[in-house]
Amino acid sequence: MEIPTATLIDCGLPADKAKQLVDLLRQIPVQSDEELWRFLTAEVLTPVIPFGVHQLLYQRVFAERISNGEPAPAWFPGERELQQSHLAEWLVDLNLADYDAVYDWSISNRNDFTSKLIDSLEIQFREPPQQIMDYSASVEEVEWLRGATLNIVESCLREKSDETAILFQRHTEEVQRLNYRELRELTARVANGLTEAGIEPGERVAVMLPMTPESVAIFLGIIAAGCVVVTIADSFSAEEMQVRLKITNPRLIFIQDVISRNGRQLPLFAKLEILPELAAVVLPESESLAVSLREHDQLWSDFLSADSELTCVPRQPHAETTILFSSGTTGSPKGIPWDQTTPIKSAGDGYLHHDIHTGDVVCWPTNLGWMMGPWLVYASLINDATIALSDSVPTSRRFCEFVQNANVTMLGLVPSIVSAWRSQDVTAGLDWSQIKVFSSTGECSNPDDMFWLMSRAGYRPVIEYCGGTETGGGYITGTVLKPGVPGLFSCPALGFEWLLLNEAGEETTNGEVFFVPPVIGLSTRLINRNHHDVYFADITPGPQGQTLRRHGDQIEALPGGYFRAHGRVDDAMNLGGIKVSCVQIEELLTQSTGVREVAAIAVAPPGGGPGQLVIFVVMQNRDSCIAADLKQEMQQMIRSQLNPLFKIHAVREIEQLPRTASNKVMRRKLRDLYQSEEL
Repeated sequence: MEIPTATLIDCGLPADKAKQLVDLLRQIPVQSDEELWRFLTAEVLTPVIPFGVHQLLYQRVFAERISNGEPAPAWFPGERELQQSHLAEWLVDLNLADYDAVYDWSISNRNDFTSKLIDSLEIQFREPPQQIMDYSASVEEVEWLRGATLNIVESCLREKSDETAILFQRHTEEVQRLNYRELRELTARVANGLTEAGIEPGERVAVMLPMTPESVAIFLGIIAAGCVVVTIADSFSAEEMQVRLKITNPRLIFIQDVISRNGRQLPLFAKLEILPELAAVVLPESESLAVSLREHDQLWSDFLSADSELTCVPRQPHAETTILFSSGTTGSPKGIPWDQTTPIKSAGDGYLHHDIHTGDVVCWPTNLGWMMGPWLVYASLINDATIALSDSVPTSRRFCEFVQNANVTMLGLVPSIVSAWRSQDVTAGLDWSQIKVFSSTGECSNPDDMFWLMSRAGYRPVIEYCGGTETGGGYITGTVLKPGVPGLFSCPALGFEWLLLNEAGEETTNGEVFFVPPVIGLSTRLINRNHHDVYFADITPGPQGQTLRRHGDQIEALPGGYFRAHGRVDDAMNLGGIKVSCVQIEELLTQSTGVREVAAIAVAPPGGGPGQLVIFVVMQNRDSCIAADLKQEMQQMIRSQLNPLFKIHAVREIEQLPRTASNKVMRRKLRDLYQSEEL
């Protein structure tokens, strides 16, 4: 391979190093692009080499594939993945040749697939199931594990005693450890405390906490007691918190007094002022902070039971364990219950797609209010792995140091975090070589950012992962059995069949995703909506007469079995990895000064990546210009009344919003208009 020395110097490589690399490249015999890339990533392209050199060599090695529009892998499976991964073991067990064969088997034999997954995860039952799935009523109302009783916490806290359950860092640089026995005892003290407080199985208990060892124990303790966790993200405004609490009407809430971010203390417990009747158990962030409790509140230390013996309440498979919220397209959030079977989907994806093994250390900056919080708990603990938690801001150098010091082996994130790391070069000098797998979810990935991320750990795969709160995991993802292409999905999730359809209901290579149920983990009810109306109403059967379920994502199928995400086709968007309704934002921002109408859209930046929030406004006085401070006013409204994590990228004035004959805003036209203006 011939590359001029000056070109490498322009990429940031010192002159002496550039000359050495030129000499080395000349000596490499002609070989396939895969063999050449394997050599370069093993012997040359270390994290200390300027990233521009990585980009240059990647583009040169895969020039033919790139020019032909073919996916160009930046990672190829090695001996470990092909022989020691969980999926490799399944190939041997099933006598199948490759991933595609396993996938075809999994959707053609859903009963056997689910049964094998349950056995692989060693799910604990009080009474074993008489039937894996019963959809005699309809595939909309499938009954999983009929005849069984279980409490999923028993599968999370099997007797592992001194093995590490949680690694955590807060306030100091020291990484602390909680073993499985200690987590089990703390979980028991929560569960027994609920029983002693008179809270019965089936009743709801809310949680509004950051991810800490205590919040994990609270989450598990509520479920162990047979109760239902109502999870609310700690970033929500008081108003958004109130909406969710009124929908679920919990008996009690666990909440922290304040939460520290970027050196500032933000009030959390104070948000309950608008709900004086709801009793709280308050966890002080620091022992030095005094908390002013209301008459019916308790401190965490006073609530905990002295009884540390864990006895889980057995439940029916369809019994609720958790209520999470996902924004619908009508503005108000959908309450989505997870039952005792949903964690099997979460843990199963971790086992099959993220290849989580006993002893792995799994880190994913998230919150119990988002589905990846419960997913992290189940995918780690059911697979006998360790959860890694830090109170650091995920975009900070301190968090990246924690990843190194905790020896994280599976690191999950949202693409916005990667973009921030790369722009600030916060991983420079760190050793992430212990990482085996990255994973990305919540937003569309920028391929260049994901290529950069892979290079920071000596080239490890990024498992792109997409699903939803109502799926319990992913429907499209990646696998360690296939080469990894930056920013692309490499496979549909095992056991999960779906179709891409155009507006005429015909199969296509770039269209809207429709699920083909049944799939374990897929919701069968909502607590504040009609499930059929939301997901099944007015959908024409599939090409083979299948019952189809709408989802709302737009996916493009590419050569080689790869896929690219194109965001949403409905009125929802993902901002910073958080799904939110356009309508929810619009209803708030129509209160802005001088504004008559508002339309909110998410627009992918040039080159792809996370969606950026763009606001179109129709002003009350068409002769006036948008006030210079309108964007600032709108941002403050979102920060105080919706979510401070949602950032407005741009505000644009428009004379009239484009609408359909039924008066629905045509957001696709607004996206096209904005992108044409930016060219």
